[in-house]
Amino acid sequence: MQTFLTRHSLWASTLIAMILLFAMTTAHSAEKASKMSQSETIVLGMGCFWGAEKRMGELPGVTDVESGYANGDIAGTYEAVLEHERLVKAGKAKQRNHAEVVKVTFDPAKVSLETVLIRFWESHNPTQGDRQGNDIGTNYRSAIYSNSEAQQTIALKTRNVYQAALTKGSFKAITTEIAPLKKYYPAETYHQDYLKKNPNGYCGLGGTGVAYPGSAQAKAPEIKPLDPKALNLKRQLIVFEAEDCAYCKQFKAEILDSWKSEVPVARSMSATAPAGWTLEKALFATPTIVLFENGKEVSRYTGYNGEKPRFWKWLGFHLLTPAQQKIAFEQGTEAPGTGSHLDEKRPGTFVDPVTGAALFRSDTKFNSGTGWPSFFNPLPGALTEHVDNAHGMRRVEVRSASSGIHLGHVFDDGPAPTGKRYCINGNVLKFVPDKAK
Repeated sequence: MQTFLTRHSLWASTLIAMILLFAMTTAHSAEKASKMSQSETIVLGMGCFWGAEKRMGELPGVTDVESGYANGDIAGTYEAVLEHERLVKAGKAKQRNHAEVVKVTFDPAKVSLETVLIRFWESHNPTQGDRQGNDIGTNYRSAIYSNSEAQQTIALKTRNVYQAALTKGSFKAITTEIAPLKKYYPAETYHQDYLKKNPNGYCGLGGTGVAYPGSAQAKAPEIKPLDPKALNLKRQLIVFEAEDCAYCKQFKAEILDSWKSEVPVARSMSATAPAGWTLEKALFATPTIVLFENGKEVSRYTGYNGEKPRFWKWLGFHLLTPAQQKIAFEQGTEAPGTGSHLDEKRPGTFVDPVTGAALFRSDTKFNSGTGWPSFFNPLPGALTEHVDNAHGMRRVEVRSASSGIHLGHVFDDGPAPTGKRYCINGNVLKFVPDKAK
C-alpha cells in the first residue's frame, strides 16, 4: 500500500509538472505571436540598401530591417537587377526594374509610422529621381511601398509636410514613389547587415540637411554654415563632416592635422554652403571635401578611408598645370634646362607643390651640370624610393612621401658627404624662401 501511494504521488507530481510546462510554453508562444501580430512592416527605397538598413535599424522601436528588392517585373536577385538596369539604360528593356529597398519591421507601441517615415525623409535626398548620390539608375529610386491604405495616407501626409520644408530650403520637388507594395524579394544573405559585417563598406547615404518640421533634428541646436568672410573666395577647400563619423576623424588625423598645402582648408558640420556660395548638388556622404573657386564648387571628393595618394592626386589635378600633371602622375620628365629653380640659391625650402610638405633644403642643392635641379640629401622621411625598369634602364625613382607624386631619380654619383645625386624635375617643386630675421 505504501509503495502504491508513493508511485501514485510521483505520477501525480510528474503530471502536474507537465501541465505547468505546457502552460508556460503555450503562454510564451502566445506572447510571441501577440508581439508578431502587433508589429508592422513598411518597405522603403533610399538608394543603396546597405546604408538604408543601418540608418533605419538605429531607430528605437524598429525590431528588424531586411534588405531586398521591390515592385519590379523581373526576377528578384542582385544579378538580375543589375543586368536589367544595364538593358534599361541601353533601351533594350521596357519591364520595370526593382528598387533596392529595406523592409522595416517596427513595434507601433514604441515607435509610430510617422516617426519611421521622418527618419526615412531625413536620411536621404528624395528629390533626385532615379539616383541617390553617385548611385544612378531606376533601381536606386526613392520609394515608399505601403501595406495598407492607412500607411499610404500617412506616407502622403509626411511627404507634403517635408516638401514644404524642402521648398523653403530651395530644394526641388520630391520624386519619391508612394504606392502599395506589389512584389518583394529578400536580398541575398551577404547583403544583410552588410555594414555590420563590413565596417569599412561603402555607404552613400547622407540626406539633404533639411530637418522634418518638429523632429528631433529640427529641435537640435541649429548648425550654421561657415561665414564666407572668414574664407578665401578665390580658392577654398571645405571639409563637410558629421557627428560620429569615423571616416571624418580618420581624414582629420591623416590629412588635416598635418595640413601644409597652400590651399586654405576649413571644416563644417553644416551640410549647407556658406552664404552666397553654391554647391553643385546636395551632399550625400561624409566626409565630403569640396573645392570652391570664386564661391562656386569646381570639384568634390566624397568619402575617405585611408587612401591618401588618391586624395592628393584629386587635389593635385586642380592645383597643377597639365605639364606638371604629366610629371607628377605619369612619371614624365621636363626637358633639361627648361625647368624651374635651376638658378635658385636663396636660403629656403623646396616643398611638394600639392601638400606643401618639405622635401629639400637649399643648402643641399648643387650644380650637377645636368640641366635639372640636383640635391645631395633630402629632408628625413620626405621621399620614398622605387625600382624603375622603364626605358631599358634600371634606375631608382623618388616620389614625395606625402602625396606620392613622381619627382625624379636618385643616382650614386653625387658629392660628399652622401655621394648621392637626387635629380629632380624643377617643375614639380615649389620654393619657400626663409623669412628674414
